[in-house]
Amino acid sequence: VRLYELDDKLLKNVWMVVRVDGKGFHKFTTDHKFEKPNDLAALNLMNDAAKGVMSELQDIFMAYGQSDEYSFIFKRSSTLYGRRSSKIISTVCSMFTSHYLFNWNKHFKDPLIYPPSFDARVVLYPTVRDVRNYFSWRQADCHINNLYNTCFWELVQKGNLSTKEAEKRLNGTFSSDKNEILFSEFGINYNDLSEIYRKGSTIIWNENKSEDGRMRKVLRLLTCDIIGDSYWDDHASCLDTFVTE
Repeated sequence: VRLYELDDKLLKNVWMVVRVDGKGFHKFTTDHKFEKPNDLAALNLMNDAAKGVMSELQDIFMAYGQSDEYSFIFKRSSTLYGRRSSKIISTVCSMFTSHYLFNWNKHFKDPLIYPPSFDARVVLYPTVRDVRNYFSWRQADCHINNLYNTCFWELVQKGNLSTKEAEKRLNGTFSSDKNEILFSEFGINYNDLSEIYRKGSTIIWNENKSEDGRMRKVLRLLTCDIIGDSYWDDHASCLDTFVTE
């Protein structure tokens, strides 16, 4: 019977990135009355769920999240589940969902109306440049979406436009146009907004000395630029693991 199972082992010596995405989260966030354009409690809940996954799967050396998504990158040397795609995807997705549910009451007073769900995929990246391009893409997406959403909800909540009117107002605008609307009409300098909204959340492993003098791995949350060289120069050792077999 097992002969019918698909051999879905992923290539060795490449980085595995699993991205988890909220399914139907536009409706979920509306039904659960998330604050617009950003709900800090919701983002912190996503961060706690990601930390839960990384605590259980320590082959993950970095995670990046924004909005309703989180990306997890595994060490090149990882042999988790024999690098079987289906096992890795299903495990990361189910763990993330479980930790999201487990931590809900920590961040929200109101109970869940119905459970959230997430989907996931895995993509392989063979070079450091490919890895950097992936995370640059996700952080650029965070900025683009947040700038639009911030402008959109200011027009709706303070500019008294309907959602359709706000969409029409922003149609065809560039980033500079949105920044001008925020500053001239609402007195908001976009660059003054919290970095967690503009740049998303990055989680890495750090080694800290404990009270007994031993070095222990702990998870650290960052809200920094991961497009430029500085971040990657500081964490280059994470990308230097090879499969030697």
